[in-house]
Amino acid sequence: MPVPVLLVTGFLGAGKTTVVNHLLAHAEGRRIAAVVNDFGAINIDAELIAGASDGVVSLANGCICCSLEGDLLRTLSTLLRRDPKPEYIVIETSGVADPADIVRNLMDPVILREAPLETVLCVMDATVPPAALDDALQRSQLRVADIVALSKLDLADEGAGVRMRAAIRALRVPAVVVEANHGEIPSALLFPATADRAPALREPGPKRPSEERFETLSWSSDKPVSLPRLQQAINRLAPKLARAKGLFESIEQPGRMMVFQFAAGRATLVPGDTPAPGVPRSRIVFIAELGVLSKAELDGIMEACIAAA
Repeated sequence: MPVPVLLVTGFLGAGKTTVVNHLLAHAEGRRIAAVVNDFGAINIDAELIAGASDGVVSLANGCICCSLEGDLLRTLSTLLRRDPKPEYIVIETSGVADPADIVRNLMDPVILREAPLETVLCVMDATVPPAALDDALQRSQLRVADIVALSKLDLADEGAGVRMRAAIRALRVPAVVVEANHGEIPSALLFPATADRAPALREPGPKRPSEERFETLSWSSDKPVSLPRLQQAINRLAPKLARAKGLFESIEQPGRMMVFQFAAGRATLVPGDTPAPGVPRSRIVFIAELGVLSKAELDGIMEACIAAA
């Protein structure tokens, strides 16, 4: 029986992981395999979804989560050989990936027969101005979408959703536009009612030369950080950052990890699990435009977060 694929795309910090988290937490009896392709040396996304840093993690509701290490088609082949094999596969792309290239790979006749691409979901941050859609990468992400989910409407000003819908319509994007409060999207929109329904035929367009726009800088420490000093560091780094995310233990709350996220100029902290043995107490990935932030500058700013003994 073919296993339908849901491809989740969207720009850095749009809320893709929140959507995948919600799908896994509300599987409603479906066996879902989530494939996470993080942008960076530290696979923070996999940790946020499954509480593990690598490999395949089995969840209590029958779902699994695995990190994408290497070739996507090889990863799909591994998932399809599992017993029992998943009923659905969700692929979360990197925020700087052009989904047209991934769609083109999934149109391979062998993959199409075993794991047909059923739906492409593009998550859009409603707090960003509509002018953000002038970005070529964001337009590419919209262009292949069947469904566009507007996220973070609770953080946006009144009318932001209407303005974003109008901007999407102006681009003549044929997708259905829905609201995704806290990552919640009706499952009937994402998963087929019957497994034998024929997948949509797609034309991803001509292959375009890739343009490296972003780079990842990772910082880690075996020591806990000072929360006030971390706030000062993020304030200094914010003008140069496209995205940041990570886990850390603070001096103020020892024995408890904090989950840190920075996107669209906003930083958030939520409590995490207890520190895992054998891993650094602080691990943060920073994503910036090429050449904007040096490793030396980042290390100097972040090392100041560690209080003197």
